[in-house]
Amino acid sequence: MSSRSAKSEQSGQSSMEYAIVCAALVFALGIAMLDSNSVLLELIEAFKTSYQKFSFAISLPS
Repeated sequence: MSSRSAKSEQSGQSSMEYAIVCAALVFALGIAMLDSNSVLLELIEAFKTSYQKFSFAISLPS
C-alpha cells in the first residue's frame, strides 16, 4: 500500500469520527427537547443573540 492511499484512508476515517461525535453530541443535547428549557434550545437562542449583537456592531458607522 502506498503512503498516498494510506493518507487518504486516514483522512476519511477522521471525517467519519468527526461526524459520529457531532451526531452523538446533537443527540445528547436534543434528547430533552420536550420542554422549553432544553439545552439545545438555549444554545440556539445564545447563537441567535450573539449574531444579532455581532451584526449590530458591524452595522455601526466607523
